[in-house]
Amino acid sequence: MNERDALRRLAADLPHAGDDAAVVGDTVITTDMLHERTDFPPGTARYTAGWRSVGASLSDVAAMGAEATAAVAVYADDAFDPTELDEFVAGAVDVCESVDAEYVGGDLDTHTEFTTATTAIGSVTDAGPVFRSGAEPGDALCVTGRLGRSAAALRLFDRETDAAVERANELFRFTPRVADGRALAADATAMMDSSDGLARSLHQLAEASDVGFSVDRDALPVHPAVAETSGETTDASGESPVGGSGDEATDRFEMAVHFGEDFELVCTVPPAAVDRLRDACPAGLTRVGTVTEPEAGVTADGDPLPDRGYTHG
Repeated sequence: MNERDALRRLAADLPHAGDDAAVVGDTVITTDMLHERTDFPPGTARYTAGWRSVGASLSDVAAMGAEATAAVAVYADDAFDPTELDEFVAGAVDVCESVDAEYVGGDLDTHTEFTTATTAIGSVTDAGPVFRSGAEPGDALCVTGRLGRSAAALRLFDRETDAAVERANELFRFTPRVADGRALAADATAMMDSSDGLARSLHQLAEASDVGFSVDRDALPVHPAVAETSGETTDASGESPVGGSGDEATDRFEMAVHFGEDFELVCTVPPAAVDRLRDACPAGLTRVGTVTEPEAGVTADGDPLPDRGYTHG
């Protein structure tokens, strides 16, 4: 049984489950676990690991349209190297400060594999929380920022040169879209983060809202690092488009849509609000498609978009 099947099994008995974070009263709370083998490639600095671990939980708070308040983490390893521990905490503190939250501590444990478990809490704004279940046909489908940065980082880690590893660590230290989530909260009909990839996120939103999605491949905003890892030339806007045909276009599309771990927000909003929200989102907002009737399924340029991305188990 994979992660999604396990969540479906639990959801019937856990009324707060099913979204990026649980909402209890005015409090938003979420927790995540990351492992060295599956989440931190060789070359990942402990500072980056602290930033990314806590950032993943803060991203879930962002996806609810909430204010981020604080975070804690469990740090487990086979030994406590003082330098590595200090660097991990520094990364955790800095990512919290980047979204006006506070890192307030956690727990230490021994383990055969470097492992972190993080919890972030936030508070619901006057706009209320945004769930995955409110999308309606005709809504605009949008994403914040650019896609593919984590896929590009993984390729850079594999190069193992000092410069490539340094750049990979930089790409791995994403900014949680808390400010963007707040800007979207009053208008978004549904929202989640893209930690499992855009394609998988769309299938999850489609299931929660009982809708379909039509994606425009040429509209997808792709991070310039995708070009860095393949030797391509970006267009005049600095983007690396995923349109076109051939192996290179297929590779770009795979990195942007199916790899995951970008932690951008995927949302649906009324079409008339897109221009205003684009200006309000610090990371930018791009319309990439339209919400359709459920029987249309999830498609990209009219072709079925497979439910493929990152899955635990």
